[in-house]
Amino acid sequence: MDTIWLDGAEWLAVLRVGLGLWWLESWRHKDRKDWFANGTGIAWAADVAARHRWSAVRSGFETVVAARPRTMAYVVVYAELALGLGLITGFLTPVALVGGLVLNALYFVLMIHDWAEQGQNSMMGLISVVALFGMSWQTWSLDDALGWFR
Repeated sequence: MDTIWLDGAEWLAVLRVGLGLWWLESWRHKDRKDWFANGTGIAWAADVAARHRWSAVRSGFETVVAARPRTMAYVVVYAELALGLGLITGFLTPVALVGGLVLNALYFVLMIHDWAEQGQNSMMGLISVVALFGMSWQTWSLDDALGWFR
């Protein structure tokens, strides 16, 4: 593979780190006090789910998320932090990539009618797939330094 400036594995690492920075920014810009104390993030998602045209999304959200809003607020916020840190450092990279892909797919389905969110979630999902199948942890990662996932 011919590339400019970096080799192919390094470009995949750049893509992985960039995705990690995107997840970290998703975590950073959340008003965690509002999410945890007032439940604003889950309340917003509950409103979106309640108006969803697919009954499976409405009932799934009610069963899994709405039944435990405080716990789910922590799960969402700290999952985004863990994904960001894992991808940036290259620690448990395949796990982080699959986890991020699942979270993006859930966001994508929940917000199927919000075109702005669809672009973000589909692009993050695509990057996750490319970084996963390109084994982006081979360069500039703790996984590589520890000899994991070879």
